[in-house]
Amino acid sequence: RLQEFVTVLVRDPRIQKEDSWHSYIDYEIFIHTNSMCFTRKTSCVRRRYREFVWLRQRLQSNAVLIQLPDLPSKTPFFNMNNPNHVDHRRQGLQEFLEKILQDALLLSDSRLHLFLQTQLSPEDMEACVSGQTKYSVADAIHSFASLNRRFPIEDEERKKGKNDADSDSESSSSGLGPSDDSISCGCKASPASEES
Repeated sequence: RLQEFVTVLVRDPRIQKEDSWHSYIDYEIFIHTNSMCFTRKTSCVRRRYREFVWLRQRLQSNAVLIQLPDLPSKTPFFNMNNPNHVDHRRQGLQEFLEKILQDALLLSDSRLHLFLQTQLSPEDMEACVSGQTKYSVADAIHSFASLNRRFPIEDEERKKGKNDADSDSESSSSGLGPSDDSISCGCKASPASEES
């Protein structure tokens, strides 16, 4: 029997602007696994520190007897423009997830899977887990994965391009050329599943 593994990487910290006063950093969480526990074997999402805090609280409330690993501490001196601060936090978040993913009880918590494999907000994850949404946990993970096969913007561009070509007899060069298929998200489903 094959040894099960879960590889988790927390990487690519990016500063996101909420408004003119507030910014935050989010991190890409990349999962690669052969574990039966996971609906998708590879996935990519972006999460911010606040969402990790939410996840830890929810997991702790469900698994009272387990001592959950700590998150990197929220320091008042954290400077998102200081690469050392950012990388220290990124490493701490990765270690937190690595420890959690070794615990079978925590792996059975649907919130963890929604956190790692969808872009749902904490409120939506909570609603989904408690059965208040039309979609199930598995539905949410599958639809997120199929959304992410290609950048949505690119699909819009392609539709526009086709419509322009249909309605206009002159050949218009968009400058994109035929290679616009090569632009895709870093975490793309294998092309085999699209050739049905």
